[in-house]
Amino acid sequence: MTETTIHTIETAPDAAKPLLEGSVKAFGSIPNLHGVMATSPALLEAYKELSRLAMTTGFSPEERTVIWMTVNVANHCHYCVPAHTGIAKREKVSNDIIDALREETPLADAKLETLRSFTLALRENHGRPSADDLAAFRSAGYDDKALQDLLVIFAQKVLSNYTNALFETPVDGMFQPFAWQPRVAAE
Repeated sequence: MTETTIHTIETAPDAAKPLLEGSVKAFGSIPNLHGVMATSPALLEAYKELSRLAMTTGFSPEERTVIWMTVNVANHCHYCVPAHTGIAKREKVSNDIIDALREETPLADAKLETLRSFTLALRENHGRPSADDLAAFRSAGYDDKALQDLLVIFAQKVLSNYTNALFETPVDGMFQPFAWQPRVAAE
C-alpha cells in the first residue's frame, strides 16, 4: 500500500477544488475515492469525465452494472464492488444480478451473461478477445458502438480499481453495508 491523503476541499490542490465541490453537489459529500484522486487533479478529472460518459453509453443500468461489477470483481476492488452494489440497488437492478456478479456465478439472462463473459475475456486477454468471444458478443445483439462504449466503462474502472488497490481507499460509510472480499486473495 502507498500512503496518501484523502483530500477535503480545503486540503486539495487548487485545480482539484472545483472538482471536489462538484462531488459535494452530486453526492452530498466527497467520496473517499475522489478525495484520494484529488492529489492528481488530472486523475480526478479523467475519472469524473469517464464516469459521466459511462452514463451516456447505449447500455442499460443492468448492462452497465454487469460491466462495472465484472471488472471490479476481476480486479479485486474492495472499494468499487460495494460502491457499485449500492449504485445498482439505487438503479433498481435485480438482486439476483447483483449477487451473481459479486459471487462470480453465471447470470440467468443469456444476453447479460454474454456481456459478462465478453467483458471478462477482454480483461483476461488484455483487449484481445478470441474470435469466438467476439462472435458470441455480436450474436447477443451487440455492435461496434457497444464494443467501443464498453471500453469507456472499462477505462473508468481501470482508473478507480487501480487507485483503490494502490492506496487502499477506505469504503465510504454509505457503501459499508455492501462490503465485499474476493473469493481468492489478490496476488
